[in-house]
Amino acid sequence: GQGGGGPMESAAKGGYVLANLAEVVERVLGFLPTKALLRAACVCRLWRECARRTLRTRQRIAWVSALEPSPAENHALVRALARELEKVHVLPQTVLYIADAGTFSGYEECHEQKKARKRNSKETALALEKLLPKRCQILGLVTPGIVVTPMGSSSNQPQEIEESEAGFALLFPKIDGVKIHTFHFSKDVKNRVFDESKFAEAGLKNNPDLRVVLLFGYNSWKTGATRFLHQIVNPLNEKSIILAGGQVESFTSLTSENNHAQPGDACGVVGLAFSGPQIQSASVLLDQDVADERTAEAAMQRLKAANIPEHNTIGFMFACVGRGYRHYKTKRNMEADAFRKFFPNVPLFGFFGHGEIGCDRIVTGNFVLRECNDIKDDLLHGYTTVMTLIHLGSTK
Repeated sequence: GQGGGGPMESAAKGGYVLANLAEVVERVLGFLPTKALLRAACVCRLWRECARRTLRTRQRIAWVSALEPSPAENHALVRALARELEKVHVLPQTVLYIADAGTFSGYEECHEQKKARKRNSKETALALEKLLPKRCQILGLVTPGIVVTPMGSSSNQPQEIEESEAGFALLFPKIDGVKIHTFHFSKDVKNRVFDESKFAEAGLKNNPDLRVVLLFGYNSWKTGATRFLHQIVNPLNEKSIILAGGQVESFTSLTSENNHAQPGDACGVVGLAFSGPQIQSASVLLDQDVADERTAEAAMQRLKAANIPEHNTIGFMFACVGRGYRHYKTKRNMEADAFRKFFPNVPLFGFFGHGEIGCDRIVTGNFVLRECNDIKDDLLHGYTTVMTLIHLGSTK
C-alpha cells in the first residue's frame, strides 16, 4: 500500500474527516434542507452540534405558495406544504398561512364517486398543522381572495387571485433580535368593556420594542364586532407602531402556548405582533380615489420614499373584495404589479377581505411618515387597500 493508498484507506480517511472535522461537516450539512439536517443530527454528537450551528444561521424567511387547484380532497396548500417542507432550509418557529375561503371548506367534486364532498375546514386546518413542527406557533386564516408570490425567488411576480384555489404559508425561523408572537382577543358577551390587562399579557403594552401588529378581525358581521375592533385598535394607534390587516372570513388555526380556545360563533381579533429594535416598517393606504395605474403607482412611490431596506423584507397587501379587477375596470393584478415595479425583490403576500386596517405611516427609528398631531389616525376602512413593508433587520 505505498503511494496513494487503496479505496479502503481513502474511505477511512473520509470517515475520519466526517467524524472529527467540524468545519468540513458543517460545510457538507450546509447543503441539506432542514428535515434532512435534523435527521443527520441524530448521527453523532459532532454532527448534532454542527447541525445546530447550521440551523441557527438560517434566518431568512421561506414561504410555500399554492396556485394550482388541487383535484384531491385536500386543499392545494396542504399538498404544496407536504411537498415543499422536505426542501426548505429553515426551521419554522412561527407560521402565518392564508387560504381562499371558497375552496378551503367549499364543495369539491370527488372523481371516484362523482359526487360533491364538502371539505371540512377543521380537517384541512389539522392537515396543515400536522405537517409543521410541534412547537411552532401557527396562525391560519381563510379569506375571499389571496395575494401570493410564487415560490423560488423573491422577485417572482406577485399574483392577485380573486376566484380560484390558492394559498400560502409564510415560514418565520428564529431570527436574532426579533420576537414574533400570536394573540387572540374574543369578544366577551358578558362584558361590554374590554379588559385592557389582556394587552399586556399579549405583549402589546409596556413593550418598547413593539414595531408592527398585523390584526385580523373575524365574524365582523356580528353585532358589536366593529365596536370591539375599535376597542382593540384604539389603544394600539401609536406613531411608533405600524398597524395593518383586515377583516377575514374566519380563522382556522391558532396554536401557541396560550391560545387553546377556539371560538364558536363569537367575534374577535387574532394577530401577529413583531417586536425588535432592528425592525423597520411602513404602510400606505390606497383609498377609493386610487383607481388607475398612475394613482396606484403614486401610492407605491410614497411607500418607496420610506427608504425601508429591501433585503430581508416582506410586503403585505390587504385589499377589499370590492377592489381588484372590478375596481380597475377589468385590468387584473394592478396593485401587485405596481408594487413589483417599485419593489423588484420584495415578496408580496396578503388577501382580499371584508374591510381593511391601516394608514400612511413609517417606523424607522423615530421617523414618522406623517405627524399625527395627536389626532388619532383613522385605521378602519372599506374599499381600500393597505400596503405594508416589514424589514426584519440585516441578515448576516
